[in-house]
Amino acid sequence: MIATALTTVVLAVLAIGAALAAWQSRRWLAGRPAAVGVVAGLRALPGRYLVDVHHVVGRTPFNARFHALVAGGFLAAVVLLVAMGVAIAGSWAGSRIVWLLLAVVLAAMLAGALMVRHRRRVLRPRELSQGRFARLPLSLLGFSGCLLVVALDQSLGGVMPEALALILVAIAGLAMADLVWGVWKGPLKHAVHGALHLAFHPRPARFHDGRGRDTGLKPLPLAPSEDAGTVEPGTLGVERPVDFAWNRLLGFDACVQCGRCETACPAYAAGLPLNPKKLVQDLVVAMDAEASDAAYAGNPHPGRSVGKAHGGAALPLIGPDAMIHPDTLWSCTTCRACVQECPMMIEHVDAVVDLRRFQTLELGATPGKAAVMLEELRATDNPGGRALSRRWDWAADLSLPRLPAGGSCDTLLWVGDGAFDLRVQRSLRALVVLLRRAGVDFAVLGDDELDCGDVARRLGDEATFQSLATRNVATLNARRFTRIVTADPHVLHTLRNEYPAFGGSWTVVHHTALLLELITTGALTVTKPVGRSVTFHDPCYLGRYNGEIEAPRALLDAIGVERREMLRSGLRSSCCGGGGGAPLTDVSGERRIPDVRMEHVRETGASLVAVACPNCALMLEGVVGPRPEVAEIAELVLAATETAR
Repeated sequence: MIATALTTVVLAVLAIGAALAAWQSRRWLAGRPAAVGVVAGLRALPGRYLVDVHHVVGRTPFNARFHALVAGGFLAAVVLLVAMGVAIAGSWAGSRIVWLLLAVVLAAMLAGALMVRHRRRVLRPRELSQGRFARLPLSLLGFSGCLLVVALDQSLGGVMPEALALILVAIAGLAMADLVWGVWKGPLKHAVHGALHLAFHPRPARFHDGRGRDTGLKPLPLAPSEDAGTVEPGTLGVERPVDFAWNRLLGFDACVQCGRCETACPAYAAGLPLNPKKLVQDLVVAMDAEASDAAYAGNPHPGRSVGKAHGGAALPLIGPDAMIHPDTLWSCTTCRACVQECPMMIEHVDAVVDLRRFQTLELGATPGKAAVMLEELRATDNPGGRALSRRWDWAADLSLPRLPAGGSCDTLLWVGDGAFDLRVQRSLRALVVLLRRAGVDFAVLGDDELDCGDVARRLGDEATFQSLATRNVATLNARRFTRIVTADPHVLHTLRNEYPAFGGSWTVVHHTALLLELITTGALTVTKPVGRSVTFHDPCYLGRYNGEIEAPRALLDAIGVERREMLRSGLRSSCCGGGGGAPLTDVSGERRIPDVRMEHVRETGASLVAVACPNCALMLEGVVGPRPEVAEIAELVLAATETAR
């Protein structure tokens, strides 16, 4: 009797959950089509969940343990209960051994549920959303606790009055119903939505079963298609929720509001009007017929109260009273800290750039100095509106070899548009001296080097980016070289990860990797170790975008520094605030992002912060007041090898 009632309740709740999931899928399928490998994705799902997701969750061991206990216990309990229902006529369905096994998995789930309660009721991390999420511990405890008592009783032969056992089964059923409702609208959304998102992810190559890293933006089709003949207005980028591909809408629905992205976001830390968790939730509720953020129970975008945003599936997403305020959209530095921390692998930055593309290409609504910069970039092929020849004024006395079309060299040095800035010129001169000191056969493109297009693309101007990319690829493919080296991680990322879509495929290395190679092979010799306490600031486009965190550290160790790590370093480094065109969009916050980062530097007690990106150098040197010295890593290597060769 007890087994029959219990199995009936479980199967009924699961049936309701399946119906809710089918209803929910209508929201996603309202989006644009997307090419998805359904079979391959479903086959890869277990590995992605157990490896990639739990790699992220495991960064907080306490969370990893209760996830394993709760999820493992719940799934095992449901499987056992369903199996009992299938075999209800069999001799083993009600055996004491089966009930004891059920009690064991429920005890594991109960332990995890108690840990969840401790986190939400005692630790109470600020980033966790409340509202319906606050019921989660009660539902978990109700399901596991009540059924554990029933399972233990049945394993002992059923000494409990049957009426009491049925009451416990009913309470467990209500708790399970709340959990299933949470799969649709609450804290357990990642149990179904997240699993489907992992299977049909828009970037399958980012998982361990793919390349393991996929950070380049996908090209926006700009040319008229053969079928359409023309590009219809409103198709460039995303204006409305339904303009997103269906699997991106599914990805937004996978958000469980854990707040990891919120704690990692540099814009949020500085009080700019951007909370990536709230941004994703804005995109989720925007699919409702009469959308509003009034029910949101987490931390808002700084400086903006909850309840004023409104929209709908076919309404514009961006606007003063729409679901997403323009200042929120333009506060993002595209640093991918949110993406790095998200356990459900949601692609926040892709969504931001898609939205920016519509604002820039269709509406011409790029804010602040960004609009002027884009105009100058289109006119002169560099963001400052200067003659390309001026990029080389700093090297007038260096007689840099130029690589003509048809020419060849071992190493092509791409200097980037930082070469127009006096501060960046110092580090470029140091790099050139080191290359010559080491006997490297190198050359530059001279006036044939155009802006790589990174900033234009992040600001949504895909047309300007593609124009620059196409011409730069043609220029590079007309020359022969072994590798390209650059001191700018944004150039590194663009040439390495985004130009291949336009016919460019070369070996592109960061100057820290090259300098480490030169020291390791003896081409450069350390004669004057630095001997200072140094902390290294990881550039976002070098670390998170390209996975290079070891070479700069090994290089610093090789030149004899006392290296001290910031709390937020490596792949979890905090942004300097210089990416994504953020310095140009003029969105103000409570503080400046580089000021927040400099606080992290001061906490180490280091006397110097080493940087390996021109943007980082400019942003951190712009911090006013007492602070550690900022030095580009090539300058430190030059000083450490001063008398060599």
